[in-house]
Amino acid sequence: MGVQERGTGDREPRSRSWRERFEAPVAEVASRNRAANWVRAAAARITTPLLPDDYLHLANPLWSARELRGKIVSVTGETEDSATIRIKPGWGFSFDYAAGQYVGIGVLVDGRWTWRSYSLTSVPDISQADKTISITVKAMPEGFLSTHLVNGLQPGTIVRLAAPRGEFVLPDPLPEKILFATAGSGITPIISMLRMIRHRGQRTDLVVVHSAPTPDDLLFGDELDELSRDGFATVHTVFTRSGGKLTERRIAELCPDLADRQAWACGPAGFLELLERTFADAGAPGNLHIERFALERGASGAQGGQVTFGRSGKSATVDGATTLLEAGENEGVLMPFGCRMGICQSCVVMIDKGAVRDLRTGVEHVEGERVQTCVSAAAGDCTLDV
Repeated sequence: MGVQERGTGDREPRSRSWRERFEAPVAEVASRNRAANWVRAAAARITTPLLPDDYLHLANPLWSARELRGKIVSVTGETEDSATIRIKPGWGFSFDYAAGQYVGIGVLVDGRWTWRSYSLTSVPDISQADKTISITVKAMPEGFLSTHLVNGLQPGTIVRLAAPRGEFVLPDPLPEKILFATAGSGITPIISMLRMIRHRGQRTDLVVVHSAPTPDDLLFGDELDELSRDGFATVHTVFTRSGGKLTERRIAELCPDLADRQAWACGPAGFLELLERTFADAGAPGNLHIERFALERGASGAQGGQVTFGRSGKSATVDGATTLLEAGENEGVLMPFGCRMGICQSCVVMIDKGAVRDLRTGVEHVEGERVQTCVSAAAGDCTLDV
């Protein structure tokens, strides 16, 4: 038996190594489907030295051996400055995401791929059936891509996608009591959760506390009213310009048993800090689960920092939402790049000094670490080995 065990152990590493070598050309394409990865790898091998996309794109623009793609199906206005964008993902996209997760989207604007992450507002079960996903985007004054998505994106446009990810999800089974606390566009991951719970016919004690500046700024207002009328959830909507901002006392009044509830919250930094104080004062800080805006995670405040490109001696002062790759290109620094959306690893460089932050996850990287410049921004002053 000992010999058999060693023999099995010897064969398996060789098998894994062979598969990994065969699939190496497409290793960065996120897919849980082994068969899809195998076909992608075969296409990459067969079409070398030409890219598989040179052939696949002729048959269908959504087919790609090296990246996930999608086609814009529709752009539907929600408010004056926000829209829900429905996307049909192409070959290899996995629909088994969870409500509350976000997806990366890359859009070609003025000859350059620009990438950001947005919460999915679609329901996983329904997405499986109609093969589309949706995001709801609010155009931000400082947000070049968000403004383009809301006002300039046309149906039929081909975009790049990154696989859904994120830990801001509900447990199974659901807690007996749940509080959803949101502000502004922070309701986007929560609306997916609410839609999923309703679609699956799950029953739990739900309270929603949502704030928006005015009724005209309210996302999903009709849907929230319907949830309240049907008794599906207790919904409290607060309009801050007329009724003032939420306070610890007001939140406690709207949800007096918050200490007994598991809470999921998303919104601006000040709103989340208020909730953290509220739950700490209630003696239940562990009940609060937070999702911070990707832009705020990347910005770590609006100041950004001075990025110095060590080899050239050039530097640029940028905000916390400008990627290191964009900062270098704007200064005429020759920067390596590939997909421009955090997949291919072509843009990886070393941090010589300071710190940078991953715009997708909020993870901070410091000197001595290698980072992807296309999805990282300055977290204070930093120097790159490029």
